[in-house]
Amino acid sequence: MPGLGTVINVALIIVGSVLGLVFRRGMKDNLKETLMMVSGVIVLLLGMSGVMQYMLVIVNGSLQTTGPLMMIISMVIGAVIGELIDFNRWIIRLGDWLKAKTGNSGDPQFTNAFITASITFTVGAMGVLGSIQDGLSGNYQTLLLKGILDGIIVMVMASSLGRGALFSFIPVGITQLMITYMANWAAPLMTQAAIDNLSYVGSILIFCVGIDLIWPGKIRIANLLPAIFIAMVLTFIPM
Repeated sequence: MPGLGTVINVALIIVGSVLGLVFRRGMKDNLKETLMMVSGVIVLLLGMSGVMQYMLVIVNGSLQTTGPLMMIISMVIGAVIGELIDFNRWIIRLGDWLKAKTGNSGDPQFTNAFITASITFTVGAMGVLGSIQDGLSGNYQTLLLKGILDGIIVMVMASSLGRGALFSFIPVGITQLMITYMANWAAPLMTQAAIDNLSYVGSILIFCVGIDLIWPGKIRIANLLPAIFIAMVLTFIPM
Protein backbone atom coordinates (compact mmCIF):
# COMPACT_ATOMS: atom_id res chain seq x y z
CA MET A 1 0.00 0.00 0.00
CA PRO A 2 1.57 3.32 -1.06
CA GLY A 3 2.16 5.53 1.96
CA LEU A 4 2.66 2.68 4.43
CA GLY A 5 6.34 3.60 4.82
CA THR A 6 5.45 7.15 5.85
CA VAL A 7 2.81 5.87 8.28
CA ILE A 8 5.47 3.68 9.91
CA ASN A 9 7.96 6.57 9.95
CA VAL A 10 5.41 8.90 11.56
CA ALA A 11 4.42 6.25 14.12
CA LEU A 12 8.06 5.73 15.15
CA ILE A 13 8.54 9.49 15.56
CA ILE A 14 5.47 9.62 17.81
CA VAL A 15 6.62 6.60 19.86
CA GLY A 16 10.14 8.01 20.22
CA SER A 17 8.76 11.40 21.27
CA VAL A 18 6.41 9.90 23.86
CA LEU A 19 9.27 7.88 25.36
CA GLY A 20 11.43 11.01 25.46
CA LEU A 21 8.67 12.98 27.18
CA VAL A 22 8.21 10.20 29.74
CA PHE A 23 11.94 10.28 30.51
CA ARG A 24 11.76 14.09 30.70
CA ARG A 25 9.42 13.99 33.69
CA GLY A 26 11.33 14.51 36.86
CA MET A 27 14.56 15.38 35.05
CA LYS A 28 16.73 18.01 36.62
CA ASP A 29 17.45 21.10 34.52
CA ASN A 30 21.15 20.31 34.27
CA LEU A 31 20.35 16.89 32.78
CA LYS A 32 17.99 18.48 30.24
CA GLU A 33 20.74 20.93 29.25
CA THR A 34 23.25 18.12 28.89
CA LEU A 35 20.84 16.10 26.74
CA MET A 36 20.29 19.15 24.54
CA MET A 37 24.05 19.34 24.01
CA VAL A 38 24.07 15.61 23.27
CA SER A 39 21.29 16.15 20.71
CA GLY A 40 23.37 18.86 19.09
CA VAL A 41 26.47 16.67 18.93
CA ILE A 42 24.49 13.75 17.47
CA VAL A 43 22.94 15.94 14.76
CA LEU A 44 26.29 17.63 14.06
CA LEU A 45 27.96 14.25 13.53
CA LEU A 46 25.11 13.00 11.32
CA GLY A 47 25.37 16.10 9.16
CA MET A 48 29.17 15.99 9.06
CA SER A 49 29.26 12.34 8.06
CA GLY A 50 26.80 13.04 5.23
CA VAL A 51 28.82 16.00 3.97
CA MET A 52 32.11 14.09 4.08
CA GLN A 53 30.57 11.17 2.22
CA TYR A 54 29.86 13.37 -0.80
CA MET A 55 32.59 16.01 -0.48
CA LEU A 56 35.63 13.76 -0.14
CA VAL A 57 36.66 11.19 -2.77
CA ILE A 58 39.79 9.16 -3.33
CA VAL A 59 41.35 9.70 -6.77
CA ASN A 60 44.52 7.81 -7.68
CA GLY A 61 45.20 7.11 -4.02
CA SER A 62 44.84 10.74 -2.89
CA LEU A 63 41.98 12.42 -1.01
CA GLN A 64 40.27 15.17 -3.02
CA THR A 65 37.16 17.32 -2.71
CA THR A 66 34.28 17.14 -5.15
CA GLY A 67 31.34 19.44 -5.83
CA PRO A 68 32.50 22.53 -3.90
CA LEU A 69 31.26 24.89 -6.64
CA MET A 70 27.81 23.31 -6.66
CA MET A 71 27.69 23.48 -2.87
CA ILE A 72 28.75 27.14 -2.72
CA ILE A 73 26.31 28.25 -5.43
CA SER A 74 23.45 26.28 -3.85
CA MET A 75 24.05 27.64 -0.36
CA VAL A 76 24.51 31.27 -1.46
CA ILE A 77 21.54 31.41 -3.86
CA GLY A 78 19.42 29.36 -1.46
CA ALA A 79 20.21 31.71 1.42
CA VAL A 80 19.35 34.78 -0.67
CA ILE A 81 16.00 33.29 -1.77
CA GLY A 82 15.26 32.10 1.76
CA GLU A 83 15.97 35.49 3.30
CA LEU A 84 13.91 37.33 0.68
CA ILE A 85 10.90 35.06 1.31
CA ASP A 86 11.81 34.65 5.00
CA PHE A 87 10.80 31.01 5.40
CA ASN A 88 12.02 31.22 8.98
CA ARG A 89 9.24 33.68 9.86
CA TRP A 90 6.60 31.43 8.29
CA ILE A 91 7.75 28.27 10.01
CA ILE A 92 7.91 30.14 13.35
CA ARG A 93 4.30 31.23 12.78
CA LEU A 94 3.34 27.61 12.09
CA GLY A 95 5.11 26.50 15.26
CA ASP A 96 3.42 29.21 17.31
CA TRP A 97 0.03 28.28 15.82
CA LEU A 98 0.57 24.62 16.72
CA LYS A 99 1.67 25.65 20.20
CA ALA A 100 -1.57 27.55 20.75
CA LYS A 101 -3.82 24.93 19.16
CA THR A 102 -2.31 22.02 21.10
CA GLY A 103 -2.52 23.71 24.48
CA ASN A 104 1.22 24.26 24.86
CA SER A 105 1.20 28.05 25.08
CA GLY A 106 3.15 27.88 28.34
CA ASP A 107 6.07 25.96 26.77
CA PRO A 108 8.74 28.50 25.69
CA GLN A 109 10.75 25.82 23.86
CA PHE A 110 7.85 24.39 21.84
CA THR A 111 8.40 26.27 18.56
CA ASN A 112 12.17 25.82 18.62
CA ALA A 113 11.78 22.09 19.29
CA PHE A 114 9.22 21.76 16.49
CA ILE A 115 11.41 23.56 13.93
CA THR A 116 14.59 21.75 14.94
CA ALA A 117 13.09 18.27 14.76
CA SER A 118 11.09 19.00 11.60
CA ILE A 119 14.11 20.19 9.61
CA THR A 120 16.28 17.34 10.89
CA PHE A 121 13.79 14.72 9.69
CA THR A 122 12.73 16.27 6.36
CA VAL A 123 15.88 17.52 4.58
CA GLY A 124 17.66 14.17 4.15
CA ALA A 125 17.71 12.08 0.99
CA MET A 126 16.35 8.98 2.77
CA GLY A 127 12.91 10.55 3.04
CA VAL A 128 12.81 11.53 -0.64
CA LEU A 129 14.25 8.31 -2.02
CA GLY A 130 12.25 6.14 0.39
CA SER A 131 9.00 7.93 -0.47
CA ILE A 132 9.59 7.44 -4.21
CA GLN A 133 10.32 3.74 -3.69
CA ASP A 134 7.17 3.45 -1.58
CA GLY A 135 5.08 5.16 -4.25
CA LEU A 136 6.44 3.22 -7.22
CA SER A 137 6.75 -0.30 -5.84
CA GLY A 138 5.40 -0.29 -2.29
CA ASN A 139 8.91 -0.92 -0.95
CA TYR A 140 9.03 0.82 2.43
CA GLN A 141 12.34 -0.59 3.71
CA THR A 142 14.20 2.73 3.36
CA LEU A 143 11.47 4.60 5.25
CA LEU A 144 11.43 1.89 7.93
CA LEU A 145 15.17 2.42 8.50
CA LYS A 146 14.67 6.20 8.48
CA GLY A 147 11.83 5.83 10.96
CA ILE A 148 14.00 3.85 13.38
CA LEU A 149 16.74 6.50 13.18
CA ASP A 150 14.21 9.34 13.54
CA GLY A 151 12.60 7.62 16.53
CA ILE A 152 15.92 7.33 18.38
CA ILE A 153 16.96 10.91 17.64
CA VAL A 154 13.56 12.43 18.47
CA MET A 155 13.53 10.56 21.79
CA VAL A 156 16.65 12.46 22.82
CA MET A 157 15.28 15.73 21.40
CA ALA A 158 11.93 15.37 23.18
CA SER A 159 13.62 14.57 26.49
CA SER A 160 15.70 17.75 26.24
CA LEU A 161 13.53 20.19 24.24
CA GLY A 162 10.00 19.08 25.10
CA ARG A 163 6.70 18.47 23.32
CA GLY A 164 7.44 20.51 20.20
CA ALA A 165 9.63 17.71 18.88
CA LEU A 166 6.63 15.36 18.88
CA PHE A 167 4.75 17.48 16.32
CA SER A 168 7.55 17.16 13.77
CA PHE A 169 5.57 14.13 12.58
CA ILE A 170 3.21 16.58 10.80
CA PRO A 171 5.67 18.07 8.24
CA VAL A 172 7.39 14.68 7.89
CA GLY A 173 4.08 12.99 7.10
CA ILE A 174 2.85 15.69 4.72
CA THR A 175 6.15 15.96 2.82
CA GLN A 176 6.72 12.24 2.41
CA LEU A 177 3.12 11.46 1.45
CA MET A 178 3.23 14.19 -1.21
CA ILE A 179 6.38 12.67 -2.69
CA THR A 180 4.93 9.15 -2.47
CA TYR A 181 1.80 10.06 -4.42
CA MET A 182 3.80 12.14 -6.92
CA ALA A 183 6.40 9.38 -7.35
CA ASN A 184 5.66 8.77 -11.03
CA TRP A 185 6.35 12.43 -11.73
CA ALA A 186 9.29 12.81 -9.35
CA ALA A 187 11.18 9.59 -10.17
CA PRO A 188 12.59 10.72 -13.57
CA LEU A 189 13.99 13.87 -11.93
CA MET A 190 15.62 11.97 -9.07
CA THR A 191 18.70 10.78 -10.91
CA GLN A 192 21.62 9.49 -8.89
CA ALA A 193 23.37 12.84 -9.37
CA ALA A 194 20.30 14.73 -8.11
CA ILE A 195 20.06 12.48 -5.04
CA ASP A 196 23.78 12.98 -4.37
CA ASN A 197 23.43 16.78 -4.57
CA LEU A 198 20.36 16.68 -2.32
CA SER A 199 22.24 14.53 0.21
CA TYR A 200 25.31 16.78 0.04
CA VAL A 201 23.49 20.06 0.70
CA GLY A 202 20.85 18.47 2.95
CA SER A 203 23.62 17.16 5.19
CA ILE A 204 25.01 20.69 5.48
CA LEU A 205 21.61 21.88 6.72
CA ILE A 206 21.48 19.02 9.24
CA PHE A 207 24.95 20.12 10.41
CA CYS A 208 23.53 23.65 10.83
CA VAL A 209 20.70 22.23 12.96
CA GLY A 210 23.32 20.73 15.24
CA ILE A 211 25.06 24.09 15.54
CA ASP A 212 21.76 25.74 16.42
CA LEU A 213 21.07 23.15 19.11
CA ILE A 214 24.39 23.88 20.80
CA TRP A 215 24.41 27.64 20.12
CA PRO A 216 20.71 28.60 19.79
CA GLY A 217 19.69 31.44 17.50
CA LYS A 218 22.92 31.60 15.49
CA ILE A 219 21.48 30.35 12.16
CA ARG A 220 18.05 30.89 10.56
CA ILE A 221 18.03 27.36 9.20
CA ALA A 222 14.61 27.50 7.53
CA ASN A 223 15.91 30.30 5.31
CA LEU A 224 18.53 27.90 3.95
CA LEU A 225 15.97 25.31 2.78
CA PRO A 226 15.87 26.59 -0.84
CA ALA A 227 19.51 25.51 -1.15
CA ILE A 228 18.34 21.88 -1.44
CA PHE A 229 16.21 22.65 -4.49
CA ILE A 230 18.95 24.78 -6.07
CA ALA A 231 21.35 21.85 -5.65
CA MET A 232 18.94 19.54 -7.46
CA VAL A 233 18.40 22.05 -10.29
CA LEU A 234 22.17 22.44 -10.73
CA THR A 235 22.33 18.70 -11.45
CA PHE A 236 20.84 19.42 -14.88
CA ILE A 237 23.07 22.41 -15.63
CA PRO A 238 26.57 21.68 -17.02
CA MET A 239 29.20 23.18 -14.72
